[in-house]
Amino acid sequence: MKITPRIVAHAQGSEAWHQHRATHLNASELAVVMGLSPYRTRAELVRIRATGVEPEIDAMTARRFAQGHEFEAIAREWAEEMVDEPLYPSVLAADVDGLPLSASLDGQTLGSELIFEHKSGRADLLASLEAGVIPEHYHPQMEQGLLLSGADRCLFMASSGDREAMRFAWYTSRPELRAQIVPAWRQFLADVQSYTAAPAAAPTPVGKAPDTLPALRIEVQGMVTASNLAEFKSTALAAIRSVNRDLKTDADFADADKAVKWCADVEARLKAAKEHALSQTASIDELFKALDDIAAESKAVRLDLDKLVKRRKDEVREQAVTVAAAELARHVRALSAELAPMALRPVTADFAGSIKGLRSIASMQDALDTTLAGAKILADGQALGIRANVAAFKAATGDDRALQALFADLGQLVHKAGDDFAAVLDGRIARHRADEARKEAERQAAEAARIAAAEQRARDEAAAAERQRLEADARAAEQARQDEQDREDARRRALDLERQAATVPAPIKMQIVPPSAPSQPEPATLNLGAICARLGFTVSAHFVGDVLGIQPAATDKRASLYTERQFGLICERIAAHVRTLAATHKQAAA
Repeated sequence: MKITPRIVAHAQGSEAWHQHRATHLNASELAVVMGLSPYRTRAELVRIRATGVEPEIDAMTARRFAQGHEFEAIAREWAEEMVDEPLYPSVLAADVDGLPLSASLDGQTLGSELIFEHKSGRADLLASLEAGVIPEHYHPQMEQGLLLSGADRCLFMASSGDREAMRFAWYTSRPELRAQIVPAWRQFLADVQSYTAAPAAAPTPVGKAPDTLPALRIEVQGMVTASNLAEFKSTALAAIRSVNRDLKTDADFADADKAVKWCADVEARLKAAKEHALSQTASIDELFKALDDIAAESKAVRLDLDKLVKRRKDEVREQAVTVAAAELARHVRALSAELAPMALRPVTADFAGSIKGLRSIASMQDALDTTLAGAKILADGQALGIRANVAAFKAATGDDRALQALFADLGQLVHKAGDDFAAVLDGRIARHRADEARKEAERQAAEAARIAAAEQRARDEAAAAERQRLEADARAAEQARQDEQDREDARRRALDLERQAATVPAPIKMQIVPPSAPSQPEPATLNLGAICARLGFTVSAHFVGDVLGIQPAATDKRASLYTERQFGLICERIAAHVRTLAATHKQAAA
């Protein structure tokens, strides 16, 4: 996150500086907000911010603060020597996700490569730094300082003006802690907003025992000679029976604890009185009976009250834990309702563990409130991550149902870290689009192949049709050539006959007989092939038509068809034609 802070021109400790701190979320208070501070409870800071009432600083505390500033100024010179650069105290402020964050730095370099933080040299802190460990409750303050300054690291030093005793360590940013800064401050402001002033706290209960009993005096000389036993018994039993057993507040528990001890003391005093009396006489029934009655009553109350104290403490603790758990559950339900159909994963908080070992109700409640705030911060962080992931999902998929269908497990994916979710989101969409592109390419290739095949078939069919046309034309041309050849042969023969006719008698001229219509139509079934097969030699349509003078009775496409009667006529005319030719050749030979 890129932050551009502004430098606040207020000296640390000045009135203007205090006013600035009252309106900003300060780095030095972040440990309190996160429940890590050993010096102030989170509940106290919530109350101070909600009411604006700061505890008064006594003279000793003021002197300690002033002394701390003196030690800081001395230590800054040592730090400058260590980093070989001047360090400038400064107050930084910046708006981070809508929150007015601030940090008072004990020093920073001009280029903001590093910052400096100084604390007074208490023995425990010096020992920790000697071991190379910066106590955890100082980390949030330095982390917010690094965030606002943009520095990479912080030089943390503790001293009390003595360089030999000074100790230091380096702190570098912790990403997991930085990620908690904004959620922690948001939850803190929400708690401040919902703060309700509690009744003024009573002084810490110290417990009150029943009224003091009169001194028990017994003197015996074989018999009881003097005793205030009756008065003692009446007062003792009344005091014992007045002990409160309805425990609700810290004061009630303190009273009960004191009463338990008081009853034990009464029993011990009665036992001592009984033993004193026994030392003076062997047996005085009335004395012992009275003493036994008082002791028995006191013991019963003591035992009963001791059990009641323990039971009521457990009940109060259980009730407080239950209330905190119910508030966390309510907070989670509200977030889940807002995020529906998404839902938060279970948010757990160890409320029982947080109050372990705590005795007072006030400290217990503060621990529960701090644990509850931490759990709410975790829930809010979950919700923030889910909202961001859902927004990224909607931006990436829009109204595309096909893309949305890729994320049937969106309810689980939204719990991933933003970077991981983005990687899954981009990866699935990229794979989907690659698959779609591949399918489209395959579809286009198949369509191109289909078109190419269709075009090839069309070309093949056109080529086949062209071949058939060419073959038909060739056949027609051959037939025409053959017909022309037949006609030419016939003309040559006719010329030969004319030349011969000049020297021999003219042959019998065959009369062309057109097909006559019989009384009943005769089918024309004989083509030239069938006629040639019957004759045993080949004749052409030209010969039959032009020489023999017989025209076909019908045609089928290019074929000439003749009737059976025409076949007989053909045979007769062929015979006549042959006889004429024979006669002609015979005369020519003679």
